[in-house]
Amino acid sequence: MADLFVSDDHDDAETVNAPLADLLRPATLADVVGQEHLTGPDGPIGRMVTAGRLASIIFWGPPGTGKTTIARLLADAVDLRFTAISAVFSGVADLKKAFAEARQMANTGKRTLLFVDEIHRFNRAQQDGFLPYVEDGTVTLIGATTENPSFELNSALLSRAQVLILNRLDADALGTLLDRAAAHEGRPLPLTADARNALIASADGDGRFLLNQAETLFSVNLSEPLDPARLADMLHRRMPVYDKDREGHYNLISALHKAMRGSDAQASLYYLARMLVAGEEPLYVLRRITRFASEDIGIADPQALVQCLAAKDAYEFLGSPEGELAIVQACLYCATAPKSNATYKAQKAAWKSARETGSLMPPKNILNAPTKLMKDVGYGKGYAYDHESDDAFSGDNYWPDEMERQDFYKPSPRGFETKVAERLAFWEKLRADR
Repeated sequence: MADLFVSDDHDDAETVNAPLADLLRPATLADVVGQEHLTGPDGPIGRMVTAGRLASIIFWGPPGTGKTTIARLLADAVDLRFTAISAVFSGVADLKKAFAEARQMANTGKRTLLFVDEIHRFNRAQQDGFLPYVEDGTVTLIGATTENPSFELNSALLSRAQVLILNRLDADALGTLLDRAAAHEGRPLPLTADARNALIASADGDGRFLLNQAETLFSVNLSEPLDPARLADMLHRRMPVYDKDREGHYNLISALHKAMRGSDAQASLYYLARMLVAGEEPLYVLRRITRFASEDIGIADPQALVQCLAAKDAYEFLGSPEGELAIVQACLYCATAPKSNATYKAQKAAWKSARETGSLMPPKNILNAPTKLMKDVGYGKGYAYDHESDDAFSGDNYWPDEMERQDFYKPSPRGFETKVAERLAFWEKLRADR
């Protein structure tokens, strides 16, 4: 086990009162758990440290995965002055001060690593303010964000920094953190093996949260180890990372849509639960499922759309949580229905044709003729009333004279569309015979 990072001055008040997560901060990059793809010898950070040169970096990853810690260790590894600001609490004045201090230190031969936590919280103009200082080497910028940099950071800033993705800590990495906590305390966690596993699962990949939970457990006197049920009574689970206007929102709705498209009912139900448990607006999810009913099922099972609209009525009538069961029903119906995107493709093709053909007039035989003049110029002349034809099908022409007949809608060989395909083929044969 790697050595634990603990201050040498055990009498220092800050050390005594520091949270366990701070006391166990790694002392070297080798001590960082769960990010070996970055910090290992062949990882981008490992190679930068070996070369002794550090590029500007954007760390993108969930909370509690080591972004701040790695930035501090990088500064030590390449002998840079470390200074940190948070975009949550800082403004333009704080940035100007940080840049001025960095420039003064550069004049003395000491370069600065500027760590900016929650960098995506700075607006576009503030982000642009970093550019000249990054370009002239005044600072080496290390930004940390929990949001997708592609959406939240200026392209100019991204072009001057390398984006490195930190992984959510897995069970092995979290287990290592608990082992270090136990070694630091000189006693095991007061948990059964099953409860320990439950504690790790409850952290949802967040190492800081896990160590805070462990600190709580070490602070109480227990006569016997806790089992999972008693652990749940004592501690709260970490709330899932989910911002309804951020990337997690779009990732999960995309996963739900694709799981339904892939006819995986179990995965569809899982992603539906992930969103609703995290507090997503139920009608937002149902709107997406309703769209799916038309886009990915269509006429292969016309009842899918009916199920979704019935679920909307049921939810609006019952509210949460009772009405959420109707959303589950709609989700499972769509996931298990035969799939076809023929309606979706037909719409795109028809819309494209409509834009390209402009204002072509329909053939005169199918135009209404409410006035004598319109009749005189041929409106409605020769129209065949289908109900008076054999099979209620006249085979008349309904396309503009300047257009060839088009086939926008091509039914799939699945579900109800097999019947539709038979009808279309039957009418096509009649049309050809006439």
